[in-house]
Amino acid sequence: MQRSGLFGSRVRSAAVAGAAVVVTVGAGLVAAAPAQAAPRPCPGTGPGDPSKCARVVGIDPGSALVMRTAPRYSATPVARWGNGQWLEVSCWTTGDPDADGNGYRYWMRVFTGSSSGYVNDWYLDTGGPSTWKPIIPQC
Repeated sequence: MQRSGLFGSRVRSAAVAGAAVVVTVGAGLVAAAPAQAAPRPCPGTGPGDPSKCARVVGIDPGSALVMRTAPRYSATPVARWGNGQWLEVSCWTTGDPDADGNGYRYWMRVFTGSSSGYVNDWYLDTGGPSTWKPIIPQC
């Protein structure tokens, strides 16, 4: 997948600013900006499949994006995902704001082959609400 110039610029800006994503049990997430792209068919599902996928982005090596049972950081962790992991997006909701203070409250209900739960959309390459609200239903 080729990243857009805006996304690459944000990633470089985040790196220069020393921004990092840190996920630990019981802790929140920290990031510089939401990722840019758009939900798309999951790899290997074939043309016309209505499922939508997004990839995890912006996670520091050795860290993970925590999937939770509800759209809040105090909810039980279900799984942890690193950069590049494909997650199937089923719907969106609002919940706790991102932990880095941007006030980003959108969470996606996502699935993999073995688990489901919620992740803050800030750390997915969905492109943000103006991109996905027309195609992803509210939970």
